Amino acid sequence: MAEEECTHECSGCGVSDCGDRSQPVDHTLKPNDRSTIKHVIGVVSGKGGVGKSLVTSLLASTMQKKGLRVGILDADVTGPSIPKAFGITNPLSADADGILPAQTQSGIKVISTNLMLPEDDMPVAWRGPVVSNAVRQFFNEVNWGEIDYLFVDMPPGTSDVLLTVFQSLPVDGIVTVSAPQELVAMIVGKAVNMAKSMEVPILGLVENMAYFECPDCGKKHYIFGEPQGKEVAERYEIPAYATLPIDPAFAHLCDAGKVEEYEVGDALDAIVEQIEKAEWKKPEQA
Repeated sequence: MAEEECTHECSGCGVSDCGDRSQPVDHTLKPNDRSTIKHVIGVVSGKGGVGKSLVTSLLASTMQKKGLRVGILDADVTGPSIPKAFGITNPLSADADGILPAQTQSGIKVISTNLMLPEDDMPVAWRGPVVSNAVRQFFNEVNWGEIDYLFVDMPPGTSDVLLTVFQSLPVDGIVTVSAPQELVAMIVGKAVNMAKSMEVPILGLVENMAYFECPDCGKKHYIFGEPQGKEVAERYEIPAYATLPIDPAFAHLCDAGKVEEYEVGDALDAIVEQIEKAEWKKPEQA
């Protein structure tokens, strides 16, 4: 019988001894030889302005205070705010093995485009593929050292960078951020559904700007409407949710570069508990 012509569609081929059969290729990036990163947690939202960087900063600071080794990869390449919040101004340096991350006062390691610019208000006008490549380099060309939790502060939306992170980085799970508005909840749902479609576990929802507490009488004012965190978490089957208030103290500390001094109390305990659970491995790794 004449040899069949190879179509290179291995999944539908019935030839069992084909020497050209290709095997599935794992495109997940590995850290460089000087780095060990145990867990990667993404902080995402389908919309800008809801406080992803705020939540990233608070989660990283909380885990650092627990005695864990923490890093932040600022994937919001064209709109980075992490260095300002932590008061980092020194430029990045490198050695023969890779880029050396900056460090906060408490020792959180940080990589961000703003640490590569001569002026922090200089725009980064890069197209999507360039931004995506920068995020990849931030992961595998940085000398992270020993990291227990690497938090990735995502840009808003569900476009190039989010897809790059989900496909290229070994993401263990995501924390999604919303505000108490139905429009925001719907757009956040886009990011959640994208993560589910790519089998990335959703660990928790943080509803930011949920209320303002009057410093004089203690009454809570729901400036953007009644909180919807619990309802949204149930709608998208998110295992934990937390609420954060509008707090002028947080804005003041960010402006002063002292976000690590903010005391979040037990507000994020439910999210931290999910992050620390062992069962949030990806389904194919379980």
